[in-house]
Amino acid sequence: MKAFQNVRVYADGMGLCRTDVLFSTHILGIGGGIGDAEVISLPEDAIVLPGFIDEHIHGAGGADAMDASEEALSTIAQTVAQEGTTGFLATTMTQSRENILAAMRAVRAYRGGEHTGARLLGVHLEGPFISAAHKGAQPLEYVATPSVEMFEAYRQASGDCIRIVTLAPEEEGAEALIAHLHANGIVASVGHTGAKHDDIVRAMHAGATHVTHTYNAQSALHHREIGTVGCALLYDDLCCELIADGIHVSVPAMKLLAKNKPAGKLLLITDAMRAKGLHDGVSELGGQTVIVRGGEARLADGTLAGSVLRMNRAVENLVKKVGMDLCAAVDCATRYPARELGIEREAGSIAVGKRADFAVLNADFDVLMTVCGGEIAYCR
Repeated sequence: MKAFQNVRVYADGMGLCRTDVLFSTHILGIGGGIGDAEVISLPEDAIVLPGFIDEHIHGAGGADAMDASEEALSTIAQTVAQEGTTGFLATTMTQSRENILAAMRAVRAYRGGEHTGARLLGVHLEGPFISAAHKGAQPLEYVATPSVEMFEAYRQASGDCIRIVTLAPEEEGAEALIAHLHANGIVASVGHTGAKHDDIVRAMHAGATHVTHTYNAQSALHHREIGTVGCALLYDDLCCELIADGIHVSVPAMKLLAKNKPAGKLLLITDAMRAKGLHDGVSELGGQTVIVRGGEARLADGTLAGSVLRMNRAVENLVKKVGMDLCAAVDCATRYPARELGIEREAGSIAVGKRADFAVLNADFDVLMTVCGGEIAYCR
């Protein structure tokens, strides 16, 4: 057994408090004494938070989910642990059927083994069922019509671990796919879309509950047609992903989204690509050259190509730039994604019986330590 003793903790139902946390693979006690457990020493300004959950990340540390290898997935898991992330969805992109199937098989194989670092929770299938006009950094030649048959092939290859599917609801076949996803407990997320208000309403009636990287690669708000962005702001039932880096979304736009969404409906993501954790320079996304400079990842034509954002910095930006309370900001990276993925009974907050997944930060939001399932995955 291990323990944090007399430290600041964001504990479920208790808020920020100074107490002890006793754990092995799971949390055994909070504030009830630590017995003869091994005490993990932390600096005075340390704060123990639930481990972050990134439901939308393509890659990190030079690896990408589309590399279709267990080694790449392991690299991502090890790299994101350095930013306090303890669980993530391997996010694909619009590619050929063969390449997506290969990525699904790699996820299945990886989840069947024992690994260290952040836990691979499943797959976020971003594309290929998107709008060509709103493809963003997705390769145009692989954009495909929404298809239940094609989705089921991907689902089977993954070992039934697809948790979110991003699609354009205005495309032919999308409504049937959304209904199929909803019936199978999979999150249908509108994204890379030119959907108008009525398209979004039909999608919601079919079972869509989610918006992929809100504001980005989707129809904008206009006073005569509110588009996808307007619907994201208007409808409380829609959970909205946010890349809170100040690059993909301006600070005023982040504030607007935070002001409009009720508790539980704003989710932090990084949408990071393989260059995260590396130095500036030339990288790659879906066979396309990406230039990374000054915290921005762009294609040669200037199109944003994912991010190199770290989740601890996304939380910091919600606090310092948006003005959100620390606990509320942390919930957007922990409690709420866990709820959206249906794993809130095991992760997303610090409570007795849940997995011992912790992100330990200092006053500057630097990650001092990450604990995944009771094991130290990263120590500064």
